[in-house]
Amino acid sequence: MIQSMTGYGKTVVAFEEKKIHVEIKSLNSKQLDLSTRIAPLYREKEMEIRQLIAERVVRGKVEFNIWIEKDAGAEASQVNKALMDNYYQQLKDFAQEHQLSDTDWMSLLVRMPDVMTKTEVELLGDEEWQVVRQGVEQAVQELVDFRTQEGAALEKKFAEKIDNIEQLLASIEPYEKSRVEKIRSRIVDGLKQIPEAEYDKNRLEQELIYYIEKLDISEEKQRLTNHLKYFRETMADQPGQGKKLGFIAQEMGREINTTGSKSNQAEMQNIVVKMKDELEQIKEQVLNAL
Repeated sequence: MIQSMTGYGKTVVAFEEKKIHVEIKSLNSKQLDLSTRIAPLYREKEMEIRQLIAERVVRGKVEFNIWIEKDAGAEASQVNKALMDNYYQQLKDFAQEHQLSDTDWMSLLVRMPDVMTKTEVELLGDEEWQVVRQGVEQAVQELVDFRTQEGAALEKKFAEKIDNIEQLLASIEPYEKSRVEKIRSRIVDGLKQIPEAEYDKNRLEQELIYYIEKLDISEEKQRLTNHLKYFRETMADQPGQGKKLGFIAQEMGREINTTGSKSNQAEMQNIVVKMKDELEQIKEQVLNAL
């Protein structure tokens, strides 16, 4: 079964007043290229998160993001009343001592150091981390499920293209048989156009056999048939066969190109062009296979 390298997963888990959002997405890459943006609260767990992702995702350009959404009440700044009273008394005494006019005490006080503070929330221990880890695992599983769905579509597309190449390969056979006689007739007719030309018919027959053997595509057809079969077998393997499928597609291309160079007949060459078109579509899509 094929998996695509394109995928997306997102989940939200809750712990006390916090909502923890986890998002992961992936695109094509030759190896695992993982970038992370992790909330400072959970940054100490980055290596564990990376290992968890690497075990399930294997390959692809992966972006992972985890952030915290807090309740408004928990996020609001707290007023340090005692410190504010102290600042107020000092400023008031200073104003009276120097006979300063009244001022906007409130706007002045709130700008004083440490009057407005935010309560720092620390990691609450293993209980919270287990909730967060579960969220990470769920998001990764969603990514894998997405990849599996996309992979099923890829597999269907590949099977269709392989069938088309097989049918085109079979359609070459009638032209292959007739071209031998055409080549023979063309050479003999050419010699007849030169009345004074003398030649040994036995030698001519030997040369024709040699020439025709050089244009024989039986081996190319057999190797291409084997490659098509191997491609199908590889698709049925465990996920992670994308590179192997790419290598098989390259070998298929070699046999199709050689067949084209040996064709020496317009009808056969037209079929080869169609096979190349089908193979090119396979090569484009195989880059997305895990």
